[in-house]
Amino acid sequence: MPVADAVPNYLTECIEKMKAEGLSDRIINTFSFYYLQVVNGADGLLYEKDIEPLHIDEIEEDDCLAGCKEVGAQVMPRTVRIVLNGGLGTTMGLTRAKSLIHAKEGLSFLEILLAQADLGHTALCFMNSFSTHEDTCAEIMRIKPARKPRTFLQHKFPKISQKDFRPAKWPLDTRLEWNPPGHGDVYISLYSSGLLQQLLDEGIEYAFISNSDNLGAALNLRMLGYFSQHEVPFMLEVARRKPSDAKGGHLARHRNGRMILRETAQCPPTEKSLFQDINRYRFFNTNNIWINLSFLKTLIEKEGIVPLPLILNSKPLDPRDETSPPVYQVETAMGSAIFLFEGATAVCVPRSRFLPVKSCNDLLAIRSDRYLLTSEKSLVQNPNVQTESIQIDLDPRFFGRIDDFNRRLGRGTPSLLACDALSITGDVSFGKNVTIIGTVAINNPGPTPFVIPDDTILENELIQ
Repeated sequence: MPVADAVPNYLTECIEKMKAEGLSDRIINTFSFYYLQVVNGADGLLYEKDIEPLHIDEIEEDDCLAGCKEVGAQVMPRTVRIVLNGGLGTTMGLTRAKSLIHAKEGLSFLEILLAQADLGHTALCFMNSFSTHEDTCAEIMRIKPARKPRTFLQHKFPKISQKDFRPAKWPLDTRLEWNPPGHGDVYISLYSSGLLQQLLDEGIEYAFISNSDNLGAALNLRMLGYFSQHEVPFMLEVARRKPSDAKGGHLARHRNGRMILRETAQCPPTEKSLFQDINRYRFFNTNNIWINLSFLKTLIEKEGIVPLPLILNSKPLDPRDETSPPVYQVETAMGSAIFLFEGATAVCVPRSRFLPVKSCNDLLAIRSDRYLLTSEKSLVQNPNVQTESIQIDLDPRFFGRIDDFNRRLGRGTPSLLACDALSITGDVSFGKNVTIIGTVAINNPGPTPFVIPDDTILENELIQ
């Protein structure tokens, strides 16, 4: 890596590039904070020698918070929900905000989130990216919700050339010279936009932050009550890890005594087996966050930035072209702020609070009868579900893009109440009222599309 005395010229180029984009001094200072770490050899890794597993009794259980609901209802008027809405859903073939996808009962993620805010009389804010802002605002105007949400923009960082640590250049598409700084940017973006002070001036003290694609994360009065009653500055919702979560980020305790979040990109390659040991590290991050806004303002004005742990991702400059020049993307994780606040805590919540849609596999589960949309527009598991979990593996050639997915499931979503696993290889479409029971694998190796007829029941079958 370059030595520190080479930094000024390269950092100056990055700063000038950010200024030309109209980015604020505070986000420029934030990038500079991380850039200096990178050129001096920081890799963002968290080693076993610096952390230790949490004991099971160190985390409060959600079912112990039942008595806090009334307090939560009392402080609801002083609470805002902030939704992270910067994702385009490119892995699902989208070129606009993922929150505009139809999620359940013909309603998009955005429509459901707006309905939740209306029904719960909740103040709502969306953090959009430069890529999702126009689409989202246009859709909000079309929907005309009773409670119009506020919006603010996520920042962006220049990608760093691995060759010489200058800001990366890609004349073919200059947009690819930038990367989103991760959801950890929500704190500085909230402050820089002026919205943080505006909320405080309006008497808003507490914020609940979640992802737009996680409809399980409705604002919970019990957790709000617990958070406000105990006057903690920051609270992270975690869930118990299962084998399927082994590669996801986990919670630990730093040697300085504070809780810390370690993401996959922060794990040294030699320690992956320990990282993935779900009996050693029992809790993973749901990315549902509670934060006291006054504490956040104090931290930012004291530090000048929010000094979250660095996540350094190595990528090709053009993500669609593996031969494009290698770059570093500086990112941060929202949940890692737990490390910054004295007295921060975590609560173990049920898996129903963590239902993210990252692929069409996830979307099929959400759209199916395994989940219901309540009158409050909360997504909950159907009480008639007969299997503990479900594994869905759809052929990405035919189901990976949302248009292809919708076309092959256009006549109806199969019943998955009693399904353990569904695997589809090849071009397969579904008729109406199809039921999948147990473990079913469908393989169509030929070029002719295969259609599952109406009213078919498939139980523990291999079809090929």
